[in-house]
Amino acid sequence: MSTKNAAGASQLLAARLQIPPIAYTHAYGSWIFSSDGQRYLDGSSGIINVNIGHAHPQVVEALRDQAGICTYASAGSLVASHMEQLAAATARAVHRPHDRVMFTPTGTHANEAAIALARLAQRSRGETSRHKVLTASLGYHGNSAFVLALSGHRSRRPHEDDSFGISPAFDPPYPGQHVGCPFPACRVECAQAVREAIVAAGPQSVAAVLMEPVNGTTGGGYVPPAGYLRAVREICDEYGVLVIHDEVLTGLGRTGLPLGSHHTPDAEAHIVTLSKGLGAGFIPLAATMISPDLADAILSSGRWLPLMGTMSATPLQARVGLAVLSVLDEIGALDRDQVRGAVVGQILAEATRDVPVVTDVRGLGYFYGIELAPGTVGDALKITRSNGLLLYPFVGYGRDGSGEGLLVAPPLNATDADLDFLGQALSTSLVQLRERVSSPVG
Repeated sequence: MSTKNAAGASQLLAARLQIPPIAYTHAYGSWIFSSDGQRYLDGSSGIINVNIGHAHPQVVEALRDQAGICTYASAGSLVASHMEQLAAATARAVHRPHDRVMFTPTGTHANEAAIALARLAQRSRGETSRHKVLTASLGYHGNSAFVLALSGHRSRRPHEDDSFGISPAFDPPYPGQHVGCPFPACRVECAQAVREAIVAAGPQSVAAVLMEPVNGTTGGGYVPPAGYLRAVREICDEYGVLVIHDEVLTGLGRTGLPLGSHHTPDAEAHIVTLSKGLGAGFIPLAATMISPDLADAILSSGRWLPLMGTMSATPLQARVGLAVLSVLDEIGALDRDQVRGAVVGQILAEATRDVPVVTDVRGLGYFYGIELAPGTVGDALKITRSNGLLLYPFVGYGRDGSGEGLLVAPPLNATDADLDFLGQALSTSLVQLRERVSSPVG
């Protein structure tokens, strides 16, 4: 059956990258196999979500088994035994063993649930005027109109007329992002921007501060200064404001520890969201985790919990999530005492050394951004693909809408051979990009 309409155009509306998509036959591990017999290393883990590679046999077995038993069971009508197991396993996985956990299909849903829970928690404690949620001017918290309006994703923010009168409230501590920073490079003191935002909003009206512990795809892996997250938590505690960490991308091992916030002692959030690493590309699955004292306050108040959605907390999601967490545990990604991914940083350092077209490299663990000279990301995507390497672009992070680069984020269980290929293909590609930029055709 044809997939084109009468005019020859695809009927599918979908986002596109700077180069055409690849026709593929299958994927396994860190590799994707194309219809013409080529293979490509998935160097960005899909969209930073295929965290244990493609078609992992343990997860495939769990998915197939549960699909033949029961794929859907409303938690309000049928005992959610598998989801109970997943809630406990998820809490243990990120070393928040007593948290209450709400499951939804996507990171967008998880962050909206986090905001709803933060407001409910404040009202349950008698803080009935606290409803505002403050966010950074560079960041991303999902693709609904509401969280896009809150987010600092400059190229995707809604039109001013459609943004509900809300917008980001403070600048993050990153180069070129913190307007008026008094230091040559941002320091822990830059957390005062959060204090200023709380004061400007009116402390008694602020429910929570929502932030990414490590910046995700909007800015390509910016890492805050040492101690920044702890300073933000201390400021929020001072004003009775809750802290929400959006760990949709960074959680479950992507930055080398179970949570991105684990790189900073005493920076624990009141509420944490997870998604990409939990479903791992197998199934839509996200979690919103809230500290037990706040959960108890909400439940004892008799207030209604946020609705989770029809396709939330299904037994199929539970079996897949449990299998994914089991694999992550087996490979050491849930160990809080050992930072993983140092080899990825070494690969990036070697591949980008003395390459003028690379203007910055930033990131942690298994998540890095390579910032490129203006006008080169399209060529970079073509060249890396020609060398058997698939990477994901990030663009528009500059305050003026400029900025472009590539995300390097291999699966957390990529083999030594996979990572060797990543290093060789990336080095070759950046040399070729440098040559193309220095000797443009035409």
